[in-house]
Amino acid sequence: MMIIRRADERGLTKTSWLTSHHTFSFGDYIDPLHRGFEVLRVINEDFVAPSEGFPLHYHENMEIITYMISGVLQHKDTLGNSVKISANEIQRMTAGHGIRHSEFNASDKDPVHLLQIWVLPNERGLEPNYEQMSVPVLTSGSGWVPLISPEKTENSLSIHQDLALYKATLSPEEKISYTLQENRAGWIQVIRGDLSLETETLSSGDGVSFYGPMTIDLQSHKDSEILLFDMALRV
Repeated sequence: MMIIRRADERGLTKTSWLTSHHTFSFGDYIDPLHRGFEVLRVINEDFVAPSEGFPLHYHENMEIITYMISGVLQHKDTLGNSVKISANEIQRMTAGHGIRHSEFNASDKDPVHLLQIWVLPNERGLEPNYEQMSVPVLTSGSGWVPLISPEKTENSLSIHQDLALYKATLSPEEKISYTLQENRAGWIQVIRGDLSLETETLSSGDGVSFYGPMTIDLQSHKDSEILLFDMALRV
């Protein structure tokens, strides 16, 4: 069974400098039907105004992924990291037993567009940690390219959870499939584009949850970019 979470059904936080669309309950937005999906706790699509951002704040016991869509974000944390995250880069921060960090738009002219994703870790009280890498430049036919996996590889970041994150870039009319195994959960997040999934049409900001065993078949109707999470069931 698949359940579609439409972009226009998401929660919304809007301030003078931030527009944030919440797939799941977050902050003042509480939706009893959408508190997360298995080990996936947060997917926020954020638009941050020039020179604005999130001042120093605290996290613990969470795996936090930032996927940059456009712009440049300045990240600083209490581990001593001070780095810029640019479009088509991804970072993973293990909050562990506690970390403080800040995130600001590094430009005084251009907005930042990003996805912030929180994943429940498989262990509490971990040592805080930070990783960052460039996302491979994908063309049509590249298939599912791993970005995050339980074990760090040459081409993917690691995460403290039985979860893999993939990206696919599709040209108009291109097809792609994915087979989810038994006792696994899947989530698709559309970054941009329009696609068909069985009898449904997916557009930018839409999400889809599903459980294995299942094979999903997608067809793009224009240039599209999607993320796919393959994760363990929450115990």
